[in-house]
Amino acid sequence: MSRFFYNLMLCLAFPLVLLWLNWPGRRQDFGGRAREPFGLVPPQEVDLWVHAVSVGEAMAAISLLKKWRERHPKAKLLLTTSSRTGFERLKAAFGDQLNHCYAPYDLWPCVWLFFHRVEARELWIMETELWPNWLAFAAKRKMPVSLVNARLSESSFRRYRRFSGLSRQLMAGLSRVLVQTQAEAERFLALGLAPGILEVTGSVKFDLELDDQQAEAGRALKAELGQRPVWIAASTHQGEDTLMLAAHKQLREQFPDALLVLVPRHPQRFIEVAKLMERQGWTFARRSEQQPVLGDTAVYLADTMGEMMTLLGACQLAVVGGSFVPVGGHNLLEPAALALPTLTGPQYFNFQDITDALVAAGNCQVVEAPALAGTLAALFSNPEQCAKAGEAGLKVVAANRGAIRRSLAALDSSPVPKA
Repeated sequence: MSRFFYNLMLCLAFPLVLLWLNWPGRRQDFGGRAREPFGLVPPQEVDLWVHAVSVGEAMAAISLLKKWRERHPKAKLLLTTSSRTGFERLKAAFGDQLNHCYAPYDLWPCVWLFFHRVEARELWIMETELWPNWLAFAAKRKMPVSLVNARLSESSFRRYRRFSGLSRQLMAGLSRVLVQTQAEAERFLALGLAPGILEVTGSVKFDLELDDQQAEAGRALKAELGQRPVWIAASTHQGEDTLMLAAHKQLREQFPDALLVLVPRHPQRFIEVAKLMERQGWTFARRSEQQPVLGDTAVYLADTMGEMMTLLGACQLAVVGGSFVPVGGHNLLEPAALALPTLTGPQYFNFQDITDALVAAGNCQVVEAPALAGTLAALFSNPEQCAKAGEAGLKVVAANRGAIRRSLAALDSSPVPKA
């Protein structure tokens, strides 16, 4: 009954949904593949379908699937995302071997079309992207659905709990749930998940690896930027770019040659951020146009995709965005794994456990926007403190590795061919 009303409401709201999906600033750029989210994807049969909604989930999927592919070299794999940014990350990782579609909207006709065009033996959903119609069609097909590297923040848990009937149906549609922490396991159980299909495996994001090519590219960029204080504002959202630039202006009063590497989270905002800096009178270089970073360059706009580890490798301090606005933060493990001191804003609820662990170890500091410039200046003034914070981050990452191994062991009962 809950799903009936869910679909009824979606059908009644369908014109508004279309308007919302295509609203300027919200509209996704699917690169000429805008039919795919409506279920119009190429017909195919696959052994495993993996869904990673956007960038963060895609990065987690990459590490996991590279190890999985070693075990199943001949299996047919389909990857879906809901954003082009997620697709770009997967494309950079898998190249021509990537078989990708954009995932269907959870509108009944869209899901019906997708499931009639894609015959998959199993579905893995990265983190938490639960849609009633997806799970209902998977159940009809007797397709096992696993939630992998699952996370459920306290705020998300409260939202699910408001719709208890629908949440119980979602939990019943899952075959296996591999969660990051015990606290999240307890939240899933409180929503009605059967204990027998739940396992705490940790976060696969601790198992990230920097390949030689990325490391070399980071060193080369660091040499290009020169001997100067360099900090990165990574994955910034609407409203945060202004905050980062204001902090950088203050920082340059004490460190006149300081350079900010500014990395907007979404590519559709690259031009917007460039125009913002033009209006404010900044001297900046755009990476996408291969503009050189000169002595008077104050900001380096990283308006490219798939280069975060390279960019981090060229910096001395990292500020992770999505945390100075009510987005919930982003993953701090990438800079921590490169021994960078990390800073985050106070709104990091989507990465509570990871951030708390880095704070407790001494790698991360939680700062309000007005205090950002002062905190950066204090760190740049104390290289020993920076080195100590960087080492603390490395230790946290090393102590929590192994989630990929545990996850693959739990998923080993998969019907995917072992060839």
